[in-house]
Amino acid sequence: MFDIGFWEFALIGVITLIVVGPERMPGIARTVGRYVGKGKRFVAKIQADIGEELEADKLKEHLNLEDKDSSILEIIDETKDALNDIKNDANTKL
Repeated sequence: MFDIGFWEFALIGVITLIVVGPERMPGIARTVGRYVGKGKRFVAKIQADIGEELEADKLKEHLNLEDKDSSILEIIDETKDALNDIKNDANTKL
């Protein structure tokens, strides 16, 4: 994401150690770890929500296509029935 490597983390750690001292460093590292974990969970939750929305959109699109197909099939069936009625009427009149 930010393209931070080992040496960048090491530099940040050394500067933090100099600024805050060795006594407070473990507590700060724990706090930073918690916030990083919360951030990762937040991003994962957003990705899952977006994935669910995309799946719902795909499902809606698929259902709409099936509705269109079923209406076409209904029209074809109605046309066949009408043609059969016309043939039957023509046969009875002859």
